Amino acid sequence: MLELHPALLLPPVAHRGLHGEGRSENSVAAFAAAIEKGYGIELDIQMSSDGEAMVFHDYELSRLTASTGPTRQRTAAELAAMTLADGSNIPTLEAVLKQVSGQVGVLVEIKDQDGAMGADIGPLEARVAEILNAYRGPVAVMSLNPHAIYHMQRLAPEVPRGLTTCSFSAENWPLLPRARAAELMEISDFEATGACFISHHFKSLELPAVNRIRHGGDPVLSWTIRSEDEEHEARRLADNITFEGFLP
Repeated sequence: MLELHPALLLPPVAHRGLHGEGRSENSVAAFAAAIEKGYGIELDIQMSSDGEAMVFHDYELSRLTASTGPTRQRTAAELAAMTLADGSNIPTLEAVLKQVSGQVGVLVEIKDQDGAMGADIGPLEARVAEILNAYRGPVAVMSLNPHAIYHMQRLAPEVPRGLTTCSFSAENWPLLPRARAAELMEISDFEATGACFISHHFKSLELPAVNRIRHGGDPVLSWTIRSEDEEHEARRLADNITFEGFLP
C-alpha cells in the first residue's frame, strides 16, 4: 500500500518553492531556499509543445515572463530560454529533481491539460511518470484532474499519488461545468485512483468528502496558507500545510 513519505508530512511544504524576496515562484532560487530551510517543495508542471514536463504554473506566459501566449505552444527550448522576474529561467522537472536530489520531499502537481478536468490528457503524464520512476528521493504526484492520477496509477504505480481538491465553487471555477464540479467536490475518484492523500483548500476542510478521507486514515494536506492565523486554522483539520508569504 502506498503511503505519503514523512518528508511531505512533517515539515511544512513551500508552495512553488520558498519564493519572495527576489526569488520567483517555481524557480531554482526558490527551491534552493526551501532546501536550505528544510521545507518540503510543491511545484507545478505544464507541458511544452514537444512534450517536456516544465516547472511552471500558468497556462499563459504573460504573468511570469516577458513573453505572451499559451505555455503549451512553446517548445521546451523556447520555454527554458525565457527569463523569470529573478533572472533565472523556466526549469524542467528533471532538472529540479536533480537539484533537490532527495534532500527534501517534493510534491509534484500536474496541471490539467484537458481544460475541463476531462480525459483528453496523457502525454504530460507519460513524461512525468518517466521522470519520477527514475527518481529516488521522497516524492508524490497530485492533480486537480483525477484522469491524470488514473494515468499515474498505471504508469508509475510505485509513486504515491493524491488528488488536489477544493469546493469547486462557481465563483472560483466559472468555466467548469457545474455537474463536473459537483463530482470533483465529492472526491469520488479517491479510491479508484489508488490515491493515498488529498491536498485540499483550507477554506473548505470541513466538507463531508474531506471528513471521509480523514476518517479513513489518509493524510489531508491544505493549501495555500499565507499567515500564522491561517496555519492555526488549517492544522485543526489537516495533517500538513502548503504555505507561502511567511515562515511557519
